[in-house]
Amino acid sequence: MEPAPILLFVYNRVGHTRDLIESLRRNDEAADSRLIIYCDGPKDEKDQAAVNEVREFVHTIQGFLSVEIIESEYNQGLANSVIAGVTQVVNNYGRVIVLEDDLIVAPYFLRFMNEALTIYENEPRVGHIQACDFTKDPSLPSTFLIKWTGSWGWATWKRAWQLFNPDGAQLLHELEQRKLTRQFDFNGNYPFTRMLRRQIAGQNNSWAIRWNASLFLKDVLSLNVGRSLVNNNGFDGSGTNCGSGDLYQSNLWLEPLPVEKIQPIEENKEAREAFARYYHKTNGFWAKVRRRLKRTIRGDFGR
Repeated sequence: MEPAPILLFVYNRVGHTRDLIESLRRNDEAADSRLIIYCDGPKDEKDQAAVNEVREFVHTIQGFLSVEIIESEYNQGLANSVIAGVTQVVNNYGRVIVLEDDLIVAPYFLRFMNEALTIYENEPRVGHIQACDFTKDPSLPSTFLIKWTGSWGWATWKRAWQLFNPDGAQLLHELEQRKLTRQFDFNGNYPFTRMLRRQIAGQNNSWAIRWNASLFLKDVLSLNVGRSLVNNNGFDGSGTNCGSGDLYQSNLWLEPLPVEKIQPIEENKEAREAFARYYHKTNGFWAKVRRRLKRTIRGDFGR
């Protein structure tokens, strides 16, 4: 089967984009993969030069089966770009691998994603594949199923993306009506529900929280990894949603990661507990105080 198309979202960070492309080209499957690049338009005049630099670079990219570049004349924002781009690509190809410009992928990332897309293609209870692990928890197996969707190096199918509900208010209402907010928040250890409320209020424009809630409410699982094939390289303050720090840095796994279909298809409770422990450790009151003190000491007052 032809490898799934790779959908890449870029904006104004040519260095990050270049690093990601180089890491992708280290994957043997890149030469047989279609690369589709969405270039968002500038927010204002001061971003124009950096946006142009990224566009000039992506027009030089080689090493893939084909490179298709879609340039927006105006700024759509990441959420609108992702929703429109994923919808278009899955409608055309049936499945998609999604990346943003600040990620670095391991040499066997594409092999893993394509194998997982094939093995779980006809499994309706699996709707998402996530190739990044930031918990670094040694108790996690190589792959596991969980009711949670990460957005750093992921893949899905048309059948699953049809479950996406862009209406945050509807999603929140159902979570509250079914008394699922605490479970959605990993037993209160991470404020995913608050993120959804903020999206509804226009205080963030996250597509990811709505995708997470959409699958959670449908009891659809994500295939996750305990050995990370993706690292987020954007914690330098340059991105829209990632501040400084190494809270979610990953250790890249540089060997093949086998994909075997997990049976039965059900959530790994131990993995869910591992995530709850991680979020408790990193998002508790004293953890936040320590991070704030460290930022103050180094003069980082803006984040």
